[in-house]
Amino acid sequence: MSNVQIKVNDNGSLRITGDVELLDGEGNVIETKPSFSLCRCGLSNNKPFCDGSHKGKFSSVVRVSKDE
Repeated sequence: MSNVQIKVNDNGSLRITGDVELLDGEGNVIETKPSFSLCRCGLSNNKPFCDGSHKGKFSSVVRVSKDE
């Protein structure tokens, strides 16, 4: 299997890159492109994909805590 990357975008979507299979709640395959963004805010009109509806309406910044 190839390398898969999931990036949590600041105040936005989850950006998925790589060879992944996206399934709905019943296990049916949802067609994707080699890179796509998933909605995190719940406002998209194209769920599960992000359509940019979050802009100015969703705030979330995720960072890894660095133990010293």
